[in-house]
Amino acid sequence: MGEDGSAAVVLDAERWLELRPLRALLDAGVSVAEIARQTGLNRRTVKKYLSQEAPMSVPRRVVPAGHRTPVLGPFGHVIDAWLRAELLLKGTVIHERLVAQYGFTGHYQRVKLYLQEARPRIAAEMGIGPDELAGLHRRFEVVPGAQAQVDWGDEGGILAHVGIPKVYSFHMVLSYSRDPFCCFTTSQDLATFWRCHRRAFAHFGGVPKSIVYDRTKTVVRRHVAPGVAVPLHPEAVAFAGHYDFDVDVLAAYRPTGKGRVERQVTIVRDHVLAGRGFASIEELDAAFAAWVPLRRARTHRTHGEVIGVRAARDHAALRPIPPRPYRVAERHLRHVGKDCLVAFAGNLYSVPARRVRHRQLVEIRATAGTVTLHTTMPGPGGETLLASHPRAVGRGARIVDPAHWDGLPDGHTRAVTTGDPPAPPARPRPPATAGGPLQALLNRAAAAQVTVDRRPLSVYDQLTGTAPFTARSASKDA
Repeated sequence: MGEDGSAAVVLDAERWLELRPLRALLDAGVSVAEIARQTGLNRRTVKKYLSQEAPMSVPRRVVPAGHRTPVLGPFGHVIDAWLRAELLLKGTVIHERLVAQYGFTGHYQRVKLYLQEARPRIAAEMGIGPDELAGLHRRFEVVPGAQAQVDWGDEGGILAHVGIPKVYSFHMVLSYSRDPFCCFTTSQDLATFWRCHRRAFAHFGGVPKSIVYDRTKTVVRRHVAPGVAVPLHPEAVAFAGHYDFDVDVLAAYRPTGKGRVERQVTIVRDHVLAGRGFASIEELDAAFAAWVPLRRARTHRTHGEVIGVRAARDHAALRPIPPRPYRVAERHLRHVGKDCLVAFAGNLYSVPARRVRHRQLVEIRATAGTVTLHTTMPGPGGETLLASHPRAVGRGARIVDPAHWDGLPDGHTRAVTTGDPPAPPARPRPPATAGGPLQALLNRAAAAQVTVDRRPLSVYDQLTGTAPFTARSASKDA
């Protein structure tokens, strides 16, 4: 350290610059201990530098001889110029442009560290405070027919009293005119999502050139790191190709990118749903359809025109709807159970017992209204369909065609007993024969069925007038 303590002053200045941006947290009520935990510094160090002002004078560093110039040095003025033109320009974009236009060979982290110092400095030059900078976003306008935005709304148990536990609202808004569309569903699955698109296209009378989405699983196949191309769901690619529109997926955590439809979700709740009772999905859709003319008659506060007038230009610029609709079907593989039932979405669907075996793998193709089950390998005639059922609403249902169980044991041969010996069945009397009793005796089969009367021996003693048989036998014994 120099005699004037310059090294200590430089260290204090660096530490102050590092912790100064955290002063806002301290002013907002965050404890010093919490700030220290987030920064990894000692609590006393944080308290020291957040409680003082900037050092009065910071001596300039002396670059030793032979020390190379930082690799970002020649490009600093270029980055500053870009920031003056667009203060919120992303660091990844700046790095890409430096590499492509100026041959920059440094790592993105160097650009990131430079922006941490340069962006607040440029903002101060432009008279923008730190709080204002954090809440800024770029507003954009589009030409008629160019864009629509899509989002879901969760309406909760609005129909729980009629046995529908959950209701969702699907929203599409044309970005140029803010003309709205909304319909209500009980599911957010793939088939329902794209079926709502077809209804929206019919409502507007055409297809926009692009549609903005967030990273929903019905559009994005999986999440990726920032700066990496987002892989789209195959059905989203097929649907967009059929209707000829571009899929525009927002970056993660960027709700302002589709603020028009985000605002529309709240407007529909306030003007259509609030304070009303409904008994079905159809009543919800009818309530929105009745409100649309009122919405189109209003003057929008942003573009200053009547929404219906501007919507007419928007509709005229939309692309035509293809004559043949594209129907999206969810495809899943499931195993057949011992009871010839296949589980899907919390419900059970039957398949023919004569055409499947236990644990056989079958393919489920589900749309919003039907569930069809297919074999994975086509039969001799190329047929794969095993069964077709209406799609169950909710969970826990069993959709069974009784004919699918033909040939399976039904339990009709099973018998039970209480343990008591069963009574012998009564023998029916044989029919009278033409030959009388003698003929009946000669007939062996009939003779076995002749009923013979039984009498005691005393009856015969009385008939002959002799002593009883039992008494005579007793005297001889004496």
